[in-house]
Amino acid sequence: MPSTTTVARRARTRRPAGLPSPWGMFLRGFFKHPVMVGSVMPSTQKLIDKMLSRVDWANTKLFVEYGPGVGTFCPTVLEHMGPDAHYIAIDTNPDFIRYLRHTITDKRFFAVNGSAADVRQIIADHGHDHADYMLSGLPFSTLPAGIGPRIASETFEALRPGGAFLVYQFSPKVKDFLVPHADRIDHAMEWWNVPPAQLYWAWKD
Repeated sequence: MPSTTTVARRARTRRPAGLPSPWGMFLRGFFKHPVMVGSVMPSTQKLIDKMLSRVDWANTKLFVEYGPGVGTFCPTVLEHMGPDAHYIAIDTNPDFIRYLRHTITDKRFFAVNGSAADVRQIIADHGHDHADYMLSGLPFSTLPAGIGPRIASETFEALRPGGAFLVYQFSPKVKDFLVPHADRIDHAMEWWNVPPAQLYWAWKD
């Protein structure tokens, strides 16, 4: 008999006939836009759980993700969120956005085709003036010139005091984008991932 968690995840995600598998979509996205996708492999559940372990879910009304891809983090985030919370996933790849809109049926979830550099306008368009937590797997070190610093600046402007920017990367260079804005930064490694990932929690105190 499936667990309550399994039933909840099934209720939120589905794959209509004709849509490719998550692996197929992920590989297609990587080879089509390699500069914007951080890895050829989706994140492991160990990485997901570790990255989200410091989120105060009881006080989270808006969770924002940059570069959700095929929604690897989505079931776990939705599982922990409160019934009145919202989750906005922003991606520049329209193929990923179409895929997410077809596969995630949870009414708290909104997939937006746009740039993380416009995050403040995007969350305002959804009726919010700030986000509690923001998550990114975008490859900051390979983004077009000027985009990384702008995303970091806009992110911390959009964060509420006490919130955090959660970042997982395969290069420690991303810390250079966080230091000018974060009040403090926690760091860890997740070795059970391919490749091993750098994890950062950049806090706005």
